[in-house]
Amino acid sequence: MKHCYTRILPSLVFLLGSLHVSALSLKAEETEVPEDYTLKEVVILSRHNIRAPLSTAGSAVDLATPHEWTDWSSNASELSLRGGTLETEMGQYFRKWLESEEFIPENWRPQGEEVRFYANAKQRTIATAEYFGGGFLPVGNISIETHQEYDKMDPVFTPQLTFVNDAYAKDAEKQMQETLTDLSDEYALLSDVIDYTESKGYQSGELTDFRTDDMEFVLKENAEPGTKGSLRQATSISDALVLQYYEEPDATKAAFGNDLTEEQWKDISEIKDAYVDMLYTTPLVAPNVAHPLLQEIQKELNHPGRKFTFLCGHDSNLASVLASLRTKEYTLPGAIESDTPIGAKLVFEKYADNAGEEYARVRLVYQSTEQLRSMPLLTLDNPPMSVTLQFEDMDVNEDGLIPLDALEARFTESIRRYDELRQEYGITAAGSIPDTGVR
Repeated sequence: MKHCYTRILPSLVFLLGSLHVSALSLKAEETEVPEDYTLKEVVILSRHNIRAPLSTAGSAVDLATPHEWTDWSSNASELSLRGGTLETEMGQYFRKWLESEEFIPENWRPQGEEVRFYANAKQRTIATAEYFGGGFLPVGNISIETHQEYDKMDPVFTPQLTFVNDAYAKDAEKQMQETLTDLSDEYALLSDVIDYTESKGYQSGELTDFRTDDMEFVLKENAEPGTKGSLRQATSISDALVLQYYEEPDATKAAFGNDLTEEQWKDISEIKDAYVDMLYTTPLVAPNVAHPLLQEIQKELNHPGRKFTFLCGHDSNLASVLASLRTKEYTLPGAIESDTPIGAKLVFEKYADNAGEEYARVRLVYQSTEQLRSMPLLTLDNPPMSVTLQFEDMDVNEDGLIPLDALEARFTESIRRYDELRQEYGITAAGSIPDTGVR
């Protein structure tokens, strides 16, 4: 099933002109590539921007604190008004950057299959693509492609295990356990910030102390990997609190009256970041859950005539793809989320040199915490943050670019790993990924 959502220029664009802050003290990485190279194609895998928490009134998150959560501008799980504004800014920045590269003309109106926007069929991902598209191609008449009924998860963007048996589950659980560090200090900080022991849920006995020894893994075929226990509960609260920090202009109010440092916000975020890393980035799990999305990205990188692709999903999508491609460790300056900040873009860029040789650059482009909270206009002089990624066992040339055939080989290797794992664990039946009609 295919649905298209015609782009409507976001009504919040008018807000951008009224927002102004001084230049950020944190300098973004230089984005220029030497003039000897010509940009040929851009493929983006994006995480949705700021959304309301997934939980609703009366949920465990609601019962975990005596304080009132932020009055969100959207329903649970949906993109907030701030998220839409920030995503429009990001789209505008990419438009100005690609115009400066002479990759697209001013007021570009793509023809044929030059551009593709494809999102998971959830409100927050469709809306993110809409807002980015409004900033990027305000007169481009683009449409947002989906392949499921509205608000249903698309198998391409669902980080689900499509094969599991007892031996695989046992080994996967062992790897997951090995990735997890002691979160006792982070649990204690979170409990203090939300006044956990004074909450209705805790005092009624419905919620208990956060523990580090009560985790139970849930690994089932055609379902996302999950857990039961304190980490899952603390992750939901950590997620809601971090989103509240992005959304609420008053930082002290966002922390329920506490004056937290950026390091403390990182510690709170570390709970949910550790959860995502544990479930989606281990060597046995990442190639399983990322398989259809890896195929989709590789297909876009080789699509004849394609110039620009925007795929919109979730943090688990970026995390599992990066792990499958064996990305080297990196740090993200200015972010409290350690790996895939809200609204982050995994950007694949194809270049050709004067001799016709093809290269690639892969970056994470994201708005710093200060940019998310202050919403300054993003320009070529005040860009979002950018970190160029490198990959294990993959050399770069003197200009820091990856030979395109090396990146292609890594995609092929990562995609083949899925079938290799099936064979290693004696799972020989045909794959169970549903046919979404995506081509």
